[in-house]
Amino acid sequence: MYLKLAKLFNTKSKTIPREYYFCFNYITTMRLLFFLLFIPIFCIGQSVYDEANQLIKHKQFTKAEALLTRYVNDENPNDLKAVELLGDAYGHQKKWDEAAQLYKQLVDANPKVANYHYKYGGALGMKALNVSKIKALTLIGDVKEAFLKAAELDANHIDTRWALVELYMQLPMIVGGSKKKSLKYANELESISKVDGYLAKGYIYEYDDEPELAEKFYKLAIKEGGSIMCYDKLTSLYEKEGKSNEAITNLEAANSVHKRNAMHYQIGKVCAEYNLQLEKGEHCLKVYIENHSAKDGVPKSWAYYRLAQIYKHKKNKLEASKWIEKAITELPEISVFKEEKEDILNM
Repeated sequence: MYLKLAKLFNTKSKTIPREYYFCFNYITTMRLLFFLLFIPIFCIGQSVYDEANQLIKHKQFTKAEALLTRYVNDENPNDLKAVELLGDAYGHQKKWDEAAQLYKQLVDANPKVANYHYKYGGALGMKALNVSKIKALTLIGDVKEAFLKAAELDANHIDTRWALVELYMQLPMIVGGSKKKSLKYANELESISKVDGYLAKGYIYEYDDEPELAEKFYKLAIKEGGSIMCYDKLTSLYEKEGKSNEAITNLEAANSVHKRNAMHYQIGKVCAEYNLQLEKGEHCLKVYIENHSAKDGVPKSWAYYRLAQIYKHKKNKLEASKWIEKAITELPEISVFKEEKEDILNM
């Protein structure tokens, strides 16, 4: 549940390919609300905010928490900007109770700010994912209320409408789930941002097992926005539906537009997993390895692993063994690498 909410605090989503867990977190930057402070404390406060933001940016969340806790407790309990940052620091550490408590403080202090309601609902939603189903049911009403209030306060709040799209699709009907309501907020998204609206509708129809309609809207999103994420959504749909050749074609189209080395890995990955277009896959993976840099995301070891798969498909045990050994040497803790080595040894 709540894929967008997971991004709020850089948490892992089960839909993210496992290899990405070893390279970077999927990061969605929160829109923080900045308020002018009284002139006598502006300079002191601003330095605290800057330092806290830098700590959070560099994922030093415990240090940010310590800094902001001292600042808030030291005669600044009503500094809403600092309270919000402290809530964010808690959220990044998955301390949902503490984060929710601070966001509720913000809501009570200024109930007209949509983002406060959104963050409060998000923290409660993430908490609901980490407690028992019975406990989660007691939180759903507050989650829904917070998101609906945020949507009411801000007609252009995109993240809130995304959260409502996902919430209504993923909730069982017995506790308020509704495809009709989900589509309502997808339409609102489309009126604010066409590409978000198309992606939301693609998500709804994919979730509802209507792949043809999902494909239609993901293609519209590509035409409208053309971002890597738009291409990724369509690629994932094709892979899910077993349309591996279409997935490769879409990845090649993405690469022709964005010229990113990471696309070479994705093409090679699909070729390796589905045992097709092996020459193309081999070429793309070697290009990826040759041009690899930290910004590509996936470690080279995963490209070695995919090359081992390709050579296994080609019945080339020597080359397959060579590449799987390289993968294991770099990341010896990855179990699938060891499993692949066993398969290769048994060829």
